[in-house]
Amino acid sequence: MIEPAVLLARGRAAAEVLMLDTVRLVRPGTDVYDPVTGATAQPDARVLYGGPDGGRARVKPNDAMSEDVQAGQRAVVLRRYVVSLPWSAVPAGGERIVPGDRVDVVASPDARLVGLALWVTSVGESATATAWRISAEDRS
Repeated sequence: MIEPAVLLARGRAAAEVLMLDTVRLVRPGTDVYDPVTGATAQPDARVLYGGPDGGRARVKPNDAMSEDVQAGQRAVVLRRYVVSLPWSAVPAGGERIVPGDRVDVVASPDARLVGLALWVTSVGESATATAWRISAEDRS
């Protein structure tokens, strides 16, 4: 019989092989308007994973979960994704990832994903998981 720890180590290594995307996980801050530039920034936003260059991830659409919704005066299609991070990834400062945090796709072999901002809707945690999976949605 193979020890569970050995199986998990193999599964986690295999999951990381598929992590070809680069993401940055951000805790948004407070919007501050700059009247000189006309831009809005969030100077107190914090990067929780990935640092300035981003970190390894797998961004995969959850095809079964997409819906048309009304947001203000315009129709929006919510597309849901699963973002997998290395199981060993720990957010900066040990903070928990919560709904409302943002996953920015920094680089990907699929150019259509680059620049995508995904909003965290839930986080799955498990001692027997092969990757840390985050459910997120594209609200564009």
